Amino acid sequence: MTSGLPCPTCEGPERRGALERTLRVLAVDDEAPALDDLVYLLKSDPRVAHVEAVTDATKALRTLHRAMDAGQSVDAVFLDIRMPGLDGLDLARVLSRFAQPPPIVFVTAHQEPAVEAFELKALDYLLKPVRPERLAESVHRIVHEVLDSKSSEPVAAAPVDKAPDVGDEVIPVELGGITRFIRLADIRYVEAHGDYARLHTATGSGLVRAALNGLEERWRSAGFVRIHRSHLVSLGHIDELRLEDGHLSVNIGGAVLPVSRRHARQLRQLLVRRNRQPS
Repeated sequence: MTSGLPCPTCEGPERRGALERTLRVLAVDDEAPALDDLVYLLKSDPRVAHVEAVTDATKALRTLHRAMDAGQSVDAVFLDIRMPGLDGLDLARVLSRFAQPPPIVFVTAHQEPAVEAFELKALDYLLKPVRPERLAESVHRIVHEVLDSKSSEPVAAAPVDKAPDVGDEVIPVELGGITRFIRLADIRYVEAHGDYARLHTATGSGLVRAALNGLEERWRSAGFVRIHRSHLVSLGHIDELRLEDGHLSVNIGGAVLPVSRRHARQLRQLLVRRNRQPS
């Protein structure tokens, strides 16, 4: 072979064995025929185990958050650029603010946005119609990206009290039929609404389809704590504790939220520990 293009059989035996049928990828394109072709090519690659396909950027964000909630990784996002509403470049900017952003491969019929795409640190840039050998090269780069990230992970565990910096994670929320994006660090408290949760910030609120238990587990390292069966609060946004007639509550930006007895002790301990930490 003289083309010099990476391919599945060109990988070293260690890399082939490590990632054969293990990559999980997300494909995003608003045009069904193009999306079908891309999914077919991805599934034909022996290194790709699972392909999720969606038709717009908002669905892509929801899919990524569902994967995170389930403890699953998405090894790469194959992303069209020109889409109605939130386009591919907009989505890439949102993903870049994730605590661990997935590698992005842009797939487009247009060359013009290439410079901006690589400014967003895209892993690759494919032109439609996508050629199989060119897609194989992108998958090869993903293989190296995944293995290199795994090999660079520290062997020793991080200190228990040191929380990862996840405040820049962004969450898509629904408000009056419009999708907005808010930073995790801006969320003051979360209120249960049946199968949904309402996220409250200083400027408003929005709904996400998620259970409070799942958000509690997922955002614990970001300083969120359960204070009631219906409320999850950010410790950093608590303005004061109130004790009136034997009932404990918290004041967050003027909102007074009840603290159940079963959660009161833990809340006090966490606040004391937080205040003792050096700034």
